[in-house]
Amino acid sequence: MKKSPKVVITCAVTGSIHTPTMSPYLPITPSEIVDAAVGAAEAGASVIHLHARDPETGKPTPDPKLFMDFLPRIKQQTDAVMNISTGGGLKMTLEERLEAAHASKPELCSLNMGSMNFALHHIAPKYTDWKYDWEKGYLEDTKKGIVSNTFEQIERIIVEVGQAYGTKFEFECYDVSHLYTLAHFLDRKLLKPPLFVQTIFGLLGGIGADPEDMMHMRRTADRLFGDDYLWSILAAGKHQINLCTMGAIMGGNVRVGLEDSLYVGKGTLAKSNAEQVAKIKRILNELSLEIATPDEARQLLDLKGANEVGF
Repeated sequence: MKKSPKVVITCAVTGSIHTPTMSPYLPITPSEIVDAAVGAAEAGASVIHLHARDPETGKPTPDPKLFMDFLPRIKQQTDAVMNISTGGGLKMTLEERLEAAHASKPELCSLNMGSMNFALHHIAPKYTDWKYDWEKGYLEDTKKGIVSNTFEQIERIIVEVGQAYGTKFEFECYDVSHLYTLAHFLDRKLLKPPLFVQTIFGLLGGIGADPEDMMHMRRTADRLFGDDYLWSILAAGKHQINLCTMGAIMGGNVRVGLEDSLYVGKGTLAKSNAEQVAKIKRILNELSLEIATPDEARQLLDLKGANEVGF
């Protein structure tokens, strides 16, 4: 692992996992996403990971017009790196998932490194009164479906987005096999270091959230990539702060945000993404770890720069 001299904080402000019923603080409209992103950046996040939602219902959508509504407005108010999802939302086609990246030509995109059971169905029984009709079925359908990221699809994203626009990737690795898939594309020279490897813990269908799971992913990445990667940690729900803190102590970077957890403490909903960013920043500062600015993050990740995007 290439140890970062400073910790890069990523904030994923809305995502496509949680639904409006689960929290009144989940950003839905473009203006809410702008406010969430700017607040997170002001709190210390140097990278903002972005999805779009239907402003009327809160349902995840690939609509590039919605992305292009909030992206320029965020750029006007902050110098944070904007990281566009190519994972999109459940049941979206690859073409739909790439629409926002084609429109925005961003510095950074997420790229899931394997098809998987992306299970959210176990969350549905916790709620009885749904704000919108789509929510319950959206979650329950994950019991019988998969999120598709085949070798062909991954290669298309690398070529059509990465090579076409000079966009770099946050490689999302939900299990050990995803690290080996990433190594395959690196061996084929379709990718160039440094790799930004986001290891993800605690999602049903992926690797667990035990500290030993994190250590195993770190050891495997070290063996496969040596000094050619920067490591980041994403942990779902209640595991978010614990594993992020542990990973940062080990030289990694961190990701927080309402996409990954709706809470700022046990039983306490986060009222904003900025709350979570401020909390992890405070912890890291107490551990004498410095936080990377957006420009320092660009240098560490070898990004093309904010002037080279399409918004």
